[in-house]
Amino acid sequence: MPGTNLTREEARTRAQLLHVDAYDIELDLSSARDGGTFRSTTVVRFTAAEPGAATFIDLVAPAIHEIVLNGTQLDLAAFADSRIALTGLAAENELRVVADCAYTNTGEGLHRFVDPVDGETYLYTQFEVPDARRVFASFEQPDLKAAFTFTVTAPRGWVVVSNSPTPQPIGDGDTQVWNFAPTGRISTYITALIAGPYVGVFDEYTDGAQSVPLGIYCRPSLKEFLDADAIFDVTKQGFSYFQEKFDYAYPFEKYDQLFVPEFNAGAMENAGAVTLRDQYVFRSKVTDASYEARATTILHELAHMWFGDLVTMEWWNDLWLNESFATYAEMVALVEPEGTRWPNGWTTFANQMKTWAYRQDQLPSTHPIMAEINDLEDVQVNFDGITYAKGASVLKQLVAYVGQDAFFKGLQAYFKQHAWGNTTLPDLLGALERASGRDLKSWSKAWLETAGINILRPEIEIGADGLVSSFTVVQEAPALPAGAKGQAALRPHRIAIGSYQLTDGQLVRTDRIELDVDGERTAVPQLTGRPRPSVVLLNDDDLSYAKLRLDAHSLAVVTEHLGAFTDTLPRALVWAAAWDMTRDGEMATRDYLALAIAGLPRESDIGVVQSVQRQVKLALDAYADPTWRTEGQARWATTAEQQLRAAAPGSDHQLAWARTLAGAAHSDTQLDLLAGLLDGSVEIEGLAVDTELRWVLLSSLVAAGRADEQAIADELVRDNTAAGKEHAASCGAARPTAAAKAEAWASVVESDELTNYVQDAVIAGFVQADQRELLKPYTAKYFAAVQGIWETRSHEIAQQLIVGLYPAIQIEQATLDATDAWLAASDPAPALRRMMIEARAGVERALKAQAADRAAATR
Repeated sequence: MPGTNLTREEARTRAQLLHVDAYDIELDLSSARDGGTFRSTTVVRFTAAEPGAATFIDLVAPAIHEIVLNGTQLDLAAFADSRIALTGLAAENELRVVADCAYTNTGEGLHRFVDPVDGETYLYTQFEVPDARRVFASFEQPDLKAAFTFTVTAPRGWVVVSNSPTPQPIGDGDTQVWNFAPTGRISTYITALIAGPYVGVFDEYTDGAQSVPLGIYCRPSLKEFLDADAIFDVTKQGFSYFQEKFDYAYPFEKYDQLFVPEFNAGAMENAGAVTLRDQYVFRSKVTDASYEARATTILHELAHMWFGDLVTMEWWNDLWLNESFATYAEMVALVEPEGTRWPNGWTTFANQMKTWAYRQDQLPSTHPIMAEINDLEDVQVNFDGITYAKGASVLKQLVAYVGQDAFFKGLQAYFKQHAWGNTTLPDLLGALERASGRDLKSWSKAWLETAGINILRPEIEIGADGLVSSFTVVQEAPALPAGAKGQAALRPHRIAIGSYQLTDGQLVRTDRIELDVDGERTAVPQLTGRPRPSVVLLNDDDLSYAKLRLDAHSLAVVTEHLGAFTDTLPRALVWAAAWDMTRDGEMATRDYLALAIAGLPRESDIGVVQSVQRQVKLALDAYADPTWRTEGQARWATTAEQQLRAAAPGSDHQLAWARTLAGAAHSDTQLDLLAGLLDGSVEIEGLAVDTELRWVLLSSLVAAGRADEQAIADELVRDNTAAGKEHAASCGAARPTAAAKAEAWASVVESDELTNYVQDAVIAGFVQADQRELLKPYTAKYFAAVQGIWETRSHEIAQQLIVGLYPAIQIEQATLDATDAWLAASDPAPALRRMMIEARAGVERALKAQAADRAAATR
């Protein structure tokens, strides 16, 4: 197996042998403006439990100059296959490695970016999962913690930030040196270095005698858009909440948040130096849903300072100990503090995060929350909806089961016992069992160690007197998808059942009961002997993790009156259930479209509005009967234009409908409207056609053949920024010509020169659902290229290409057959196989949904 793919068994063996004390790391970044490579010098001190034994240290580098173990120079041939072999270890060891490491443009290791606005170079590291070894020699596994001391040489005038507080630089020449103090004992993947002419804004969090310095950084070209006060407010809200609930003071010396370019993820929890994608610095108007998403990301990363950084999983199979807990913590810290801006955050969670989880849990790659991770490639594709959203949903149910006070009491003991160490599932369960007095082993077996999803349906019988004579909650455990490991199972659920009555045009909750559902059928006698409510909603308040179904009567009512719920959460639950039914082929796409057209005009929650708008577009593109699709698209575009014109001027809803219309417009009249908005000949009161909206409008016009290369070039002159270049690349790839598609394909498949963000933009422009026929020749080209992409590109870049270019819009049996043939002939690595079978499952699901929509036409 390649040396970059560390196995769990190798990690276990190495952890049993070694205890790592400290790293001293010197990085010379004086070459940053030129790119290429930089000098990396690592001195690591460690002990060995068995003197004379052998091990290895990880390093990904184009050149190595020196390997010295305990004063003895080793042959450079010891460095092979991204590992340095170490033999004849002493009880106490010191290893020195000098290498030339490479700057990257992939968002992995030490990423290098040149801002077209000022021509300056900006660097940042991204190490999770296994990429510290791209910057310094390291024992790249989470349970070999150590103290890290960084010494950095960089150009004069730069800002250099790491995990420890930034020292004053020394030196009078063109470069200066920053000598950072040692960190506490942390894992390699949460060390960090950010360097360049970034600009910062500073504050502090205070609580009595405690004072934590806070910093926010971005590039100078984004400074005018940086709303630092709002970011500090959310950060301080999180500090207050977490320190109270965890009863453990923030464990690091300062807390910096750095908005960096071309970042692959949403953010990264580097200890005391969190990096975030700089799209969170909004340079154009966005809806409140975007501010809420940024707030949850900020709180998620802050929660990681305890979950993941202070206490870290022993191996990646317990990744959920980081991500599920941080996701649950972000939500309670968002919605519970008094005066919070987002008291309805659980509505967004139900409508977006849990939808992500339900989708992931129905793929052939579904896995338990506590997944089996055999090697690094396994974990790199496991940052998914199960690890994040399903895990957080299950924790929410656990809190309902044991009580929030007991839950946090258990966490407090957990942090105190395991601070600066590593843990496994039994460590956490033990703390929660002691705090709650409950045996959680069977709960863990059912929820954390078993894959799959349950469906909850109400079964209601009405007696001769017109009253409910029987009420039963029916639980189903659908068989796991073909290829998935394990067996479907029924689970215990803690749920609420809400009864809603339609009164004066509003659906008002008149009753709520909370109960445990276990087994296939659970009788609910409390709901008998009374009139049938207008709507019965299982899992009201979204306490459990399960797919919901409505009885026929309730479904009929919400189809006509979905917007009549007085609270946002039950609406979100019904929207989510309807979308899930559409994906499962239980609701026709044309019926989901009708529900959206009827319900969205009354939907006040902008996050729900935008989520449903995206889902309608996906349904029309993938799940609609192709012979009806054009009609459905026309109805949706007409609705979008009507709602755009009816929305309050300057409102979030107006902006959301403008973007929706841009993606839905097909008729000449609608495309004329887009063109008029872009050139200023048409105005809609309150709608600011700003930088980002201009690109949205232009992209649609280009894809429809209504704007050409010159229009793209002119727009880039208006917005000659990194984001502008990405939009221009996407527009270029969206042109509906064979030449444009060939050019785009060659730029990402046949060349590796594009940065991660530009490549992603090209892929997004290349794949246009309305250009299916133009893209048909690329199905065969895709399968011919996949294996080479996997073998020659970095993980992030390969995943972008393999997932993004899969012919998902070719919804036909031939696509499934081509995938099956490739799988049979290629014997791909498990991580690659997972990507392919997940993509295949999307086409298979779409075919089923199209058949359901076609059948609905004959009703």
